[in-house]
Amino acid sequence: MSDEPIDLAVALAGFDQLWSPRIVTRVNDYDVRIAKVAGEHVWHVHDHTDEFFLVLDGELRIALRDGDGERTVVLPRGAVYVVPRGTSHRPSSVDGASILMFEPSGTSSVGDRHDEIPEHVDATTGHAL
Repeated sequence: MSDEPIDLAVALAGFDQLWSPRIVTRVNDYDVRIAKVAGEHVWHVHDHTDEFFLVLDGELRIALRDGDGERTVVLPRGAVYVVPRGTSHRPSSVDGASILMFEPSGTSSVGDRHDEIPEHVDATTGHAL
């Protein structure tokens, strides 16, 4: 990890892959990850951790399934949302978005349980910038 400031716009410009998070830095035992997204991710669940989202650019939608049924939260640029652990969710973006996520190091991008992973989704614990 760098001991210099990191310009997120420059970091995002350094890769093109969608749904393939890059680890910007670490805070204690947590990764700060950025990703470019478009289309739909996969329905998945993180059994042991919440998942924090911050929309840097564009709009992100997160479909959620819980005891109350299914709903979708819409996050415009600058909005944050935390998906509670154990909640089935599927992020998506119609026109594309850039996002920042905060989650424990080693957390899989497709969770602990998930639907079949489409080719455009990278099942990873994060890539170095």
